[in-house]
Amino acid sequence: MNLQKIYNNIGEKFLFLIFVVLISTVLSCNKKEPVFDKNFVHSVYIWLNNPDNLEERELFEKSLTKFLNTSKYAKTNFVGTPAGTNREVVDNTYTYSIIVTFSSKEEQDLYQKEEAHLLFIKEASSLWNKVQIYDTISLD
Repeated sequence: MNLQKIYNNIGEKFLFLIFVVLISTVLSCNKKEPVFDKNFVHSVYIWLNNPDNLEERELFEKSLTKFLNTSKYAKTNFVGTPAGTNREVVDNTYTYSIIVTFSSKEEQDLYQKEEAHLLFIKEASSLWNKVQIYDTISLD
């Protein structure tokens, strides 16, 4: 094989690799992760009527996702289920945990009345039997 062809082949592969790395870097820099806003944290714990019913869980999650994606005021959110930690001080009886952050108490007050939030309650409230909320403001 010709030595010049080998060098050209290596050079082409190297340039392609540089191109891929450059594109990957640009794309990853454009992704902005939401910053957790610690000014006002709204923690919601929900107990579904039938937590083992997969259809009801799917309905709840669909309504919740639609709501969180359309809220004008919720800055960041987290949805989870009990971690199954087994300690005396841990309550694992809830079905879903939802944590939403706001820039201020005033924005959280507006969130309580916004159409997306009210629609979620209308769509999903028949699926739960208990809701416990903890609202927290930062010490800073």
